[in-house]
Amino acid sequence: MILPLQDLIAHAYKEDIPDGDLATDSIGVANVQGKAKLIAKSDLVLSGRDVFEKCIHYMEPRAEIRWLFEDSQIALKKQTICVIKGNLIQLLKAERVALNFLGRLSGIASLTRMFANQVKHTQTKILDTRKTTPLYRGLEKQAVKDGGGHNHRMSLSDFPMIKENHVRILGDLAETIEKVRLAHPFIEVEAHSMEDVKVCVSKNVNRILLDNFSIEQIREALQIIPKHIETEASGNMTLERVSQVAETGVNYISVGALTHSAPVADLSLLFEFN
Repeated sequence: MILPLQDLIAHAYKEDIPDGDLATDSIGVANVQGKAKLIAKSDLVLSGRDVFEKCIHYMEPRAEIRWLFEDSQIALKKQTICVIKGNLIQLLKAERVALNFLGRLSGIASLTRMFANQVKHTQTKILDTRKTTPLYRGLEKQAVKDGGGHNHRMSLSDFPMIKENHVRILGDLAETIEKVRLAHPFIEVEAHSMEDVKVCVSKNVNRILLDNFSIEQIREALQIIPKHIETEASGNMTLERVSQVAETGVNYISVGALTHSAPVADLSLLFEFN
């Protein structure tokens, strides 16, 4: 079961404010009307507007938010992304959780855009993986899309992907493919050698994942894989290497780093009084 976004936000605030905001509550002021500007402190691709809004409204339901950028658009350093009007006391309590979500998601979108730009001269598509933050998968995969990437499996229930440990259980790749195909028409198989590739071709699987293949090995594999079988490359995908991999002609490149290693985008919320 996917945790609803509103519940995720509620848990985030329970983590951040379990027994009140001690500093803000001690000021003794309940209502100070003003506005806050969300500022990009570095160039970024925006992602997470909806969750940011819901975080603000969770603490300050009457807040008015005027956006100057859409998700997937580039905001440059020092540009104002949105303006919020409301009770600044409540915004003090709301800001960190809201910025944590937006910074995380915009960071993923920004890194994805870098990878997508590296392969835009080819037909290859950049894919994410399931290496996501627990319970944040839907948000993080949307951030990948905002950055110009594409989603691989949302979960293990989408379609079967035969990996090394599946084969180890049965001891034979061909037998594993045959057993899985009895229940599912679409199969992706992780190949670790040219021998694995040959077995996948002989069994006419739908997609072959070339895992940690060198550029030369990818080219060799593509010589024997028919065009109707999709190809995906994965492993050691850096910004410096990904364009070379794309130029081999693979259909997809999956990059775990999009979600497990993206730097958080730097943003700040600056208050101004009416």
